[in-house]
Amino acid sequence: MADRTERQPQATIHADGAWLAAVSGATREILDPADARPFAVVAEGDERDADRAVAAARHAFDRGPWPRTPVAERAALLRRVAALLVRDREELGLLESRDAGKTVEEGRVDIDCVADAFRYFADLVAAEAPGRVVDAGSPDIHSVVVHEPVGVCALITPWNYPLLQASWKIAPALAAGNTFVIKPSEITPMTTIALIGLLTEAGLPAGVANLVTGPGHTVGARLAEHPGVDLVSFTGGLASGTKVAQAAAPTVKKVALELGGKNPNVVFADACATEEGFDTAVDQALNAAFIHSGQVCSAGARLIVEESVRERFVAELARRAQKIRLGRGTADGVECGPLVSEQQRAKVEAYVASALEEGAVLRCGGKRPDPSPERPATGWFYEPTVLDACHREMRVVREEVFGPVLTVETFRTEEEAVRLANDTEYGLAGAVWSADTAKARRVASRLRHGTVWINDFHPYLPQAEWGGFGRSGTGRELGPAGLAEYRETKHVYENLAPKPVRWFAG
Repeated sequence: MADRTERQPQATIHADGAWLAAVSGATREILDPADARPFAVVAEGDERDADRAVAAARHAFDRGPWPRTPVAERAALLRRVAALLVRDREELGLLESRDAGKTVEEGRVDIDCVADAFRYFADLVAAEAPGRVVDAGSPDIHSVVVHEPVGVCALITPWNYPLLQASWKIAPALAAGNTFVIKPSEITPMTTIALIGLLTEAGLPAGVANLVTGPGHTVGARLAEHPGVDLVSFTGGLASGTKVAQAAAPTVKKVALELGGKNPNVVFADACATEEGFDTAVDQALNAAFIHSGQVCSAGARLIVEESVRERFVAELARRAQKIRLGRGTADGVECGPLVSEQQRAKVEAYVASALEEGAVLRCGGKRPDPSPERPATGWFYEPTVLDACHREMRVVREEVFGPVLTVETFRTEEEAVRLANDTEYGLAGAVWSADTAKARRVASRLRHGTVWINDFHPYLPQAEWGGFGRSGTGRELGPAGLAEYRETKHVYENLAPKPVRWFAG
């Protein structure tokens, strides 16, 4: 397996280079969402384990070599990690599938993206100039703006893309010279544990990378408030993100929040004028809504389609959604896996029930599927669901469902399309579909969302910035801005010919 360090099965807390059990001795079973059976046991850490990990990270930053390691050496280590990820791609992809419920193919793609992130930040930091010279207007003054690591970073990641989201934080944090403590979701920690093993194998000094497995209300809360932490980066839901920001405020630490989304997918009739255009828009609407069972912060959960093509579009969408093959992510031919937990499925069911009570029309799905050999009755499966005739007052339209549920709204004019797309508290992502390039760009420019796709949905580039407007969070990941999150800026002003100032007599 990817983790080739010596470790007992329940010793999943990593501090100062050692694998440890929880101080309390508590453990947690990790369940496979496809059948609800345990397949691993991890340590259940608490505040004491968080304190131990922060102390290790603090010592490694203040006294260890990593913050002062030359940039070229830091970049080389990140590239070694990328190579190890490629080596262990199959094992890690399978583990991600069992942990989070996604298909193995999705897991493999995730590992490829993780390796890309490590390579990208290695290249980015290695190519940077050592500092920006500021003209002070005198040959006797040398003035330069330089970047330095923030310090100890607390990284709190979600359960839907465990390793990918971890890489978006770990790679820039290490590239910038920081130390860190990472807390993965307590229900999907396995690939993050494996990644810490790869960092050790790649030669990262002890104490730089630390991991605490455990729940958010104890471990996460302690990391957010800890006076020894200089930055907290959180990806997850709005409610938890608000608590992180509040906990971090008394110590005035840097905070980066990547929260939820309620993302519009706007389809103009002219995008469907040809059979190929129609098929492409329908296909991408399915991908937008149902990849990883809709458990994606950027999911296109709100279809906003022009009224003249609505009936044809929604009918075809529902027909194809019913054909999506549900099952265990490791089974051949499966296109969509289960939801991550029983609690998550119950949440989705409650949203669908409320939508039907409020007048939505069920076009497909809306229930648990019949069991099959690839789909055990004990698994947390839910059928891809299309809800038509939706409007802004419905909870299912306003709030993030985080499941395989697509709502349909309609518009008649460009102005109405923009108004509907922007009528949300969130502002993470959105898309515009049109054969009219000028119109598509015009609408995209008016959408208040951090990422806007035109005639596509879901691609992201490591070189670009990822973040949102409104309640989708603060801060940016990926791209140069992602590296900047993990740095402080210092102005070094050097007087090369100091002289007395004589401000005062005497």
